[in-house]
Amino acid sequence: MTTTQNKILVIVALLISYYQSEAQNNSLSQIFYPNITLKTEAIPSVGYDGLHEYGLTRSSILGFVPLSTDLNVGIGIGKKWDIQAKHTFLVANLAQINTTIDNKETPTGGFKTASVGVIQLKASLRDKFWLYGGGLGVTESNETFFSPQPYMWGGVARMRIFGLNSQLLYGTVVVYNQRFRLIPIFGFNKKINSDWRISGILPFQVNGIRKINEWFNVSGNAVLGGFSGGFQDIAFNEKLPRKENYQHIKFTVSANAHILKVFNVSLEGGLVTFRQLRYFNASGDNIDSFTPSTAPYFGASVRYISSKSKMSTKLMQKIGLF
Repeated sequence: MTTTQNKILVIVALLISYYQSEAQNNSLSQIFYPNITLKTEAIPSVGYDGLHEYGLTRSSILGFVPLSTDLNVGIGIGKKWDIQAKHTFLVANLAQINTTIDNKETPTGGFKTASVGVIQLKASLRDKFWLYGGGLGVTESNETFFSPQPYMWGGVARMRIFGLNSQLLYGTVVVYNQRFRLIPIFGFNKKINSDWRISGILPFQVNGIRKINEWFNVSGNAVLGGFSGGFQDIAFNEKLPRKENYQHIKFTVSANAHILKVFNVSLEGGLVTFRQLRYFNASGDNIDSFTPSTAPYFGASVRYISSKSKMSTKLMQKIGLF
């Protein structure tokens, strides 16, 4: 085997091993499989400011669709060989959010949200590993179709590889949700031993995974979450556009089972805290804010993987190894 083929194998092996290492876990391995996840979440009503109770439920559908997988070998700038492996996939999400105050549905009637994005993972001998992505979506009150809250995101990140069991990722994401924000991100993935792995993308989430056997694992999770949506407020017979923003940090433990090779079932429970609920007018001025109390969290999901990926076979055949 030539030196060039050895280098190609390193790229392919890292690309496959990193993302397929925990197939039964909700990890980035799912980007190589057409799959769909149904999830339901509930935060029971708990008082805020000692006056009212605030709770919410969320039902969502999340889909991943691989778009292309390519390997290119050629001569780059300076007449030097360069080998690139690219994997591009689409991610789409639909969700229904219902909120309550004092165990009664809020005047907005809850929110519906939809989004779509495209992400590309690129591995190259000269440029190493890069991750590119972008997407857009909209959140709208259930009561009307005339106050949509659009949001957009885009970013790029560099990945550093320290073997198949240790990787770092760092980059920047630009987000528009009521206003533009520039968010630096830092990711890591570390296999501690045959049973334990810790990974995360800060400031959004951290996961510690304990593998019990080939089809079952448990994990501890810390996740920053929330939503933002537009609605109309009726005051003195006048319809006024408003925006609602809610966020929390979620600490949970989940159990994940991989069943019949195509299903991943997960049950999750824990607490949400550091909660913040804010209301804005059409100009983006803060007109009201609350701090809901710490509350319990419950979640359940089922993921269906439609077919196994042929990525490794395709790439190996392209470079003539078998």
